[in-house]
Amino acid sequence: MTLSKLLSTVAATAAFALMAMPAAAQDCPRGDLDERFCDADGDLIADIPTDPADQLDPDELIFAYTPVEDPAVYKTAWSDFLTHLEEKTGKKVVFFPVQSNAAQIEAMRSGRLHIAGFNTGSNPLAVNCAGFRPFTIMAGLDGSFGYEMEIITYPGSGIEKVEDIKGKQMAFTSETSNSGFKAPSAILKADFGMEAGTDFEPVFSGKHDNSILGVANKDYPAASIANSVMHRMIEREVITPDQVVSIYKSQTFPTTGFGVVYNLKPELQEQIRQAFFDFDWEGTTLQTEFEKSGEGQFLEMNYKDFWEVIRKIDTANGVSYACE
Repeated sequence: MTLSKLLSTVAATAAFALMAMPAAAQDCPRGDLDERFCDADGDLIADIPTDPADQLDPDELIFAYTPVEDPAVYKTAWSDFLTHLEEKTGKKVVFFPVQSNAAQIEAMRSGRLHIAGFNTGSNPLAVNCAGFRPFTIMAGLDGSFGYEMEIITYPGSGIEKVEDIKGKQMAFTSETSNSGFKAPSAILKADFGMEAGTDFEPVFSGKHDNSILGVANKDYPAASIANSVMHRMIEREVITPDQVVSIYKSQTFPTTGFGVVYNLKPELQEQIRQAFFDFDWEGTTLQTEFEKSGEGQFLEMNYKDFWEVIRKIDTANGVSYACE
């Protein structure tokens, strides 16, 4: 079966299940969640439907990793983990190479995506609009985790400090990205009195690697990026350290959150959860790729606590989680 046919079949199955549940969710607490979801336990994520008729148990599971850099690189990087996931669930697992944050969220919202890693800034929207239930992030073997937003330029750009960006062009990634848009927008306004469209010209590259390459190749005078992506690109020799200069580094933010769509049956959700935590990284394709940014295990987390700083940044930017 082709991937397009597979996704169409999954979508049809999910659509039937989703049509059955709104009536049951009419009078339940939900906070910022879409009206399709309930949050009776107050953990800020969608509850698993209590009616077995509303729970999904697909024969094949679709997995997608946040669209940073080349999707082909990550299809290879995740191959050993997905084989492990197949063994733990007894189901075929397909890697779905999404091209944008918005497409990834829509895929889960419409029932075409079951397991995913959403980037930091997309987590709140995925949680509230798509029923995403994150439960883990990558971490170092010492338990450290996260990344920083950096504003970078290139040598000889004439930009030596953040204020020098005034009157120039600055590259962001997408409006759903934390380090690629939301965090720098809040920081530039609060700490430097600078706003896009007034003090500098904003442009959107689409992805962190596009922004980093754009600065390295002198296409953009400045860009806000996730330094974890930059570190991996340097390790792979996509760019060299002397091609970029950092002029700002933020506090540490949580990195990509991994989880499942809310309406998979509870037993399957637990199998997937355990597959993350008992995966042996040693000698795998996942270790080969992510040790470049110092990661070597999956660390348990919860959305309510770990993403509090991101929700505060969204509030400062006036971001709404309303679902279209």
